Amino acid sequence: MVRALTEIAGDPGRIHEEGMAARVALEVARAQVAELIGARTREIVFTSGATEAIAAAVWGAAQRNPAKDHQVVTAVEHSAVRFSAERAGPVTVVPVDHHGRVDLEDVLAAIGPTTAAVHVQWGNHEVGTIQPVAEVVAACREQGVLVHVDAAQAVGRIPIAFDELGADLLSLSGHKLGGPAGTGALVVRRGLRLAPLLVGGDQERARRAGLEPVAALIGLGAAAEAVHASLGDEAAAAVRLTDRIRAGAAQIDGVTSYGDPDHRLPHLVCLGIEGIEPQGVLLGLDRAGVAAHSGSACSSESLEPSPVLEAMGVDAHRSLRLSVGWSTGDDDVDRLLDALPTTIDRLRDLGRRL
Repeated sequence: MVRALTEIAGDPGRIHEEGMAARVALEVARAQVAELIGARTREIVFTSGATEAIAAAVWGAAQRNPAKDHQVVTAVEHSAVRFSAERAGPVTVVPVDHHGRVDLEDVLAAIGPTTAAVHVQWGNHEVGTIQPVAEVVAACREQGVLVHVDAAQAVGRIPIAFDELGADLLSLSGHKLGGPAGTGALVVRRGLRLAPLLVGGDQERARRAGLEPVAALIGLGAAAEAVHASLGDEAAAAVRLTDRIRAGAAQIDGVTSYGDPDHRLPHLVCLGIEGIEPQGVLLGLDRAGVAAHSGSACSSESLEPSPVLEAMGVDAHRSLRLSVGWSTGDDDVDRLLDALPTTIDRLRDLGRRL
């Protein structure tokens, strides 16, 4: 990216030498992303992130037919999906079980004659539960309804083959897989025509207006290529580390693991901590050098309870969200497992004295 900022300064939409150099670099990045997710290069539409990709999918689906403005979402979808769908028209929310997993029959029951699209996340952003994506996609295709898969948490963590899946739309985030913030993509199935959310120019084959940030997208492509080469090893390492975290947390009184124990993303752990507000836990862990979060990653400034945990029927106010990445090692987990019980004991002791 640093090299690109000084050496690739042209507009990829121009036919002069500088522009063509930028175009080549942009298409290399597109091919790298396509290879990671098993898609065709022409299906990749670069965006500013998963939020924009989701908005484009929702809006585009709603615009295809004025008589079909109804959208179906699961109760644990990311707020970007839920809020975009609510703006587009009437929405049916499909419930989930205690682990945050949706039932296929409930999804099918929510589809009606005016349904424009069904939205289902590949893996949950708070508890890590993986949805029955292949089954939902196949059933929606039989119903003739578009299906959009939010794969922001899944891409770069588990194998994905878009063309084999058969989904119509898939959104992904660059920074979630190790690329730069402000990058992402909407994957549009070959042959599907959607009205662009952003208009004004013919960039991205007239599917998303605006000059592409070539240097940032080069970074996204490089990250996609790197994670594609190491995906199996990274996933196995993440599972081992998160298994350690769950096992250690199970030894602490009043701490519960949330999410499906069998169908889960390899890198996420969500814990419920009985009787303690999460802010104190977060501050205690931060002092020990552990960066953690409570609830959704997009809710840092919100005091509202987690809608994901509410939908699961568990305590939505007292959760701890932990994730491991490519640079996480056993020493990091050791630090967490040393600090977590100590922090919880101190907070509970303080509560008793007050």
